[in-house]
Amino acid sequence: MLLFWLLMQVKLLACAFGGLSCHEFSGSMRWLASSDATTPSFTHDLPSFLQIVDFDDVQPRNYGYALEWYDRKHRVLNWQLLSPVTPRELAGTTPSETFPHHSHQKGWYMKAVLCKEYGPPESLAIEDIPSPKPGAGQIVVSVKAASLNFPDTLIIQNKYQIKPPLPFTPGCELAGVVKEVGEGVHHLKAGDRVLGVVPYGAFAQECIAPVERMVPIPEGMDFKTAASFLMTYGTSHHALRNRARTTPGESLLVLGAAGGVGLAAVEIGKQLGLKVIACASSDEKLELCRGHGADATINYSSEDMRARIKEITDGKGVDVIYDAVGGTYTEAALRSSAWRGRLLVVGFAAGDIPKIALNLALLMERDIIGVHWGAWVPRAHEEFAASVEELGKWYRDGHIRPHISMQYPYTQVADAMHAMLERKVTGKLVITVDE
Repeated sequence: MLLFWLLMQVKLLACAFGGLSCHEFSGSMRWLASSDATTPSFTHDLPSFLQIVDFDDVQPRNYGYALEWYDRKHRVLNWQLLSPVTPRELAGTTPSETFPHHSHQKGWYMKAVLCKEYGPPESLAIEDIPSPKPGAGQIVVSVKAASLNFPDTLIIQNKYQIKPPLPFTPGCELAGVVKEVGEGVHHLKAGDRVLGVVPYGAFAQECIAPVERMVPIPEGMDFKTAASFLMTYGTSHHALRNRARTTPGESLLVLGAAGGVGLAAVEIGKQLGLKVIACASSDEKLELCRGHGADATINYSSEDMRARIKEITDGKGVDVIYDAVGGTYTEAALRSSAWRGRLLVVGFAAGDIPKIALNLALLMERDIIGVHWGAWVPRAHEEFAASVEELGKWYRDGHIRPHISMQYPYTQVADAMHAMLERKVTGKLVITVDE
């Protein structure tokens, strides 16, 4: 009885909404209304006030702003953005008559990786969502490639300092082509090739980005390399150039040297005239580090790291420690640093945030220095521009080159994240989006 009453109310609602007589709803077309305008319905978590089912061989659906045609397996056949639609606009039509010129390729909708609830990588979904529109000072980028960084694996588990509202699209580093620019954007235009970083949103066919975080792709750089460039090299450049204020001849110990930021730190350290000591967990990873310029290596899975540091530095200790790992290695490295040594706190890939006894800083006048590149960029436009310029020059001169060890399509982003969490990645892992 309740269902019958509901269907009758819905039919009356449909007739009233459309301004038609009920006799116009004939054949196999039925109208169903959502009881709550904010209640998700059908196959998408989007608000709907009206759904239409069983319309001959297809199923049109009305969200008020987006109308989609589906086949019986719920595959999108075609769609169009509309103002709120009345039944009169649909009565007696077919998809080809209603939407002769519209398709997903027109850019109304896009595919995106969605984190709808916090959890492991396999909880992520691939869905259609509306394409973004740029606001003032923003651009929309048609994403060609993105890169997976360790924070991406944390943000979907609610373990990162940035906590976007659910649902959201992960991914913070991308490369692609400008699709559209917002008000006040003058130095970029549609069609420009760009790379950059965003707080989240890169694992999608399109991404909205603050214009100050996007820069032109250097000449001769492909999209996969571009997507692997700015965050890792930018972080390491900022750490060594601006935070540690290194000088030529100093020694640099890099923990996790075969990872993305670690390998970038090895290369940048050499460009800054430092003696680079690379630390990693396997001989294969250390061989990679030597190929990127490391002067000495330590396998901290099989060697006594403190004894090796003492040996390599002739008992002096290291001047600068680049730590993107954390865990038990941090304190051991700090104890092996020189007078007025500097510990750069970059990240905690090991999972554990170390608790350091501050007397270690006091006794040798050591500095413990935080490095948060993402927070620095919007606060220091001139320094950021100078950093990008220097990195671009080093790339053009062949001194730095991102090492891409793995690539996955965005539809397999869960597998990519597991590869990173299981420490199978050296250098960078690229997510291909639209090749």
